[in-house]
Amino acid sequence: MLRRQFEGQQVIVVANREPCVHETTADGIAVRRPISGLVTALDPVLRATGGTWIAHGSGTADRAVVDRFDRVRVDSEDGTYTLRRVWLTRGEERGYYHGFSNTGLWPLCHLAFESPRFTRSDWRHYQAVNARFADAVVAEAQSSRPVVFVHDYHFALLPSLVRERLPDAIVVAFWHIPWPSVSRFARFSCGNALVEGLLGSDIVGFQTPEHAGHFLDCAATIGEIPIDRANGTVGRPHGVVMVRDYPISVECPSRWARTAPSIDECRRSVRASLGIEPDAPLLIAVDRMDYTKGIEERLSAIRRLLARGNATVGRPVFVQVAAPSRTRLEKYRLLGERVRAQVEAINSRFGSGEYQPVRLIERHVEPSEIFRLFRAADACHVNSLDDGMNLVAKEFVVARDDERGALLLSQFAGAARELSGAIMINPFDIDLVADGIADALTLAEDEQERRMRMMRGHLADYDVYRWAGDLLDDAAKVRRPPQKYSPDSMAAASGSW
Repeated sequence: MLRRQFEGQQVIVVANREPCVHETTADGIAVRRPISGLVTALDPVLRATGGTWIAHGSGTADRAVVDRFDRVRVDSEDGTYTLRRVWLTRGEERGYYHGFSNTGLWPLCHLAFESPRFTRSDWRHYQAVNARFADAVVAEAQSSRPVVFVHDYHFALLPSLVRERLPDAIVVAFWHIPWPSVSRFARFSCGNALVEGLLGSDIVGFQTPEHAGHFLDCAATIGEIPIDRANGTVGRPHGVVMVRDYPISVECPSRWARTAPSIDECRRSVRASLGIEPDAPLLIAVDRMDYTKGIEERLSAIRRLLARGNATVGRPVFVQVAAPSRTRLEKYRLLGERVRAQVEAINSRFGSGEYQPVRLIERHVEPSEIFRLFRAADACHVNSLDDGMNLVAKEFVVARDDERGALLLSQFAGAARELSGAIMINPFDIDLVADGIADALTLAEDEQERRMRMMRGHLADYDVYRWAGDLLDDAAKVRRPPQKYSPDSMAAASGSW
């Protein structure tokens, strides 16, 4: 599509998170890949297009490996691309990332019972860092019309800043987390600036139709902005902006399948490495240590299930991968303390001898290791209290080429709209989750196969390249000479979509 419709036009991706991080270790410099749905989705797209990824350089050895232009190559057998790192001071990182983005916007956008907090100093840092990344986009642009993909809540102001500097660029913004309702969005007094910043794009994408609808509702409160709700378009001085949902996905088949051991070997080796009985029922959960992921609620449900003494599930083992996240924020540190206390209490109450029902892996885990855990498990549990998509659910399905295993999925994850073969649960109903865990671990093999085949078929059709292709296809429709807004131009553009 890039060759046909964009004549090989340069692709620039802007995201706060890096696709790989260089860290200083006792053995030298090590490369690690973060547990991130955003990285899972975007890395294969960049490898396919050979573009440039602009991100915050956060690793302890990141500066040691870049060239004089702050660039480093990301290589793989599937293709290479350029990673351009942007450096932030501690004050900028504290204000823009830990402050405004994750103490303000993150709880504002998630219905997870945390109050957002905004300060003027954090807002100023957010503005300054968005401007810094706009400078990087302009510096990396090799023509006046690059395709610029702006990702997530860290860069809501960036599309308009890029538009000012590169008016002919094709700018696509994708918001990976939920967009709040008008009533929740009103809690941020400078919210209109975020909406107007995103409307500097040609396309603003969301995970679900509900989130796209909420954004249009918020845009309507600004006043004097022409909105066509039926077609999901907004008129702006640079032209018509398209607002719609593009459910993000993963590679299918996964590149990790090429080198992964067989299902039987994964089951054997994972249980052996964890000291688990060979025939023990195994449930896996993979999350960042974040209050939106429902980790505490999951542990409460596990305790309830074990307290029942359900003989049908035997002596199950629950492996919780909880990658450290935002550890500078007190709420996240306190969450980690509560989770560790829960795990200790469950193991003390229900463990015996070598049997420990819950294994907490609180460290970085490479994607290849996660893939082996998925292949070894009898079930995977996604318990999000509120989520944009949650790609762990899709990664688990893709890993199961044996068409076995059960997916236990929160109805509040965006993936629930697509993966109808999952066992759906309400994560706030502890007894219901306990029932769901028991059902997942005892699901008949023919029913596992039926459900897994359905979900794998869907992901084969709607993988990450389909997602990127849909975005590019719509971007091609707005690839036109710059135009001023007029009712006729808006109607014509809406009709073509």
